[in-house]
Amino acid sequence: MRGPSGRITRFRRRLHPGRNPLTRFGDRVEAALLALVFAGALLALPFAAAFGSDTYASQTARAAQERTTRHPATAVSLAAAPNQSYSSDGAGAPADQTTVQAAWFDARGVRHTGDVLADAGSPVGTHVPVWLDQRGELTNEPLSPSTSAADGVFAAILLWVAITGSLAGLYGIGRFAVSRLHSAAWDRAWAEARHDSRF
Repeated sequence: MRGPSGRITRFRRRLHPGRNPLTRFGDRVEAALLALVFAGALLALPFAAAFGSDTYASQTARAAQERTTRHPATAVSLAAAPNQSYSSDGAGAPADQTTVQAAWFDARGVRHTGDVLADAGSPVGTHVPVWLDQRGELTNEPLSPSTSAADGVFAAILLWVAITGSLAGLYGIGRFAVSRLHSAAWDRAWAEARHDSRF
């Protein structure tokens, strides 16, 4: 039987060989390992979901803490941004933003200067939104709720894939070992048959 239905039938027989008298011990071992993979993949779902939830909670707490020590500000560019800027990822495509020298004032009124990201080709005096730490230095924007949620989902998927991949690798090793045992048994049976045919 060919086609998808044939593959499904073979898969079902591999997963559940039944009481077929032709079923070998190695076939039952392979079926047990395959059942372990499916059971492990299902059992890993709640653990992965819990891990993702914990990751989301920790990222949310981190974002809340960052928002108490960081605040938005506006920097003013001191030079015109280059008209042609190219990304550094090796693709050579024009970049939408580039670094430019700018100045800003912190909460105490102290003036700071440094490199900020501005739109390519923007003129001198362009206002650029930035985030500052408690010392008035440039820092990253706090994590957004969507970023925290994405991190949680990614962590859950990554853990589930790691567990399922490990089980699949175990199944592959077991199947390889069973295949070698079957091959060795077949070679012994063939050698005995040839030996018996000589007498």
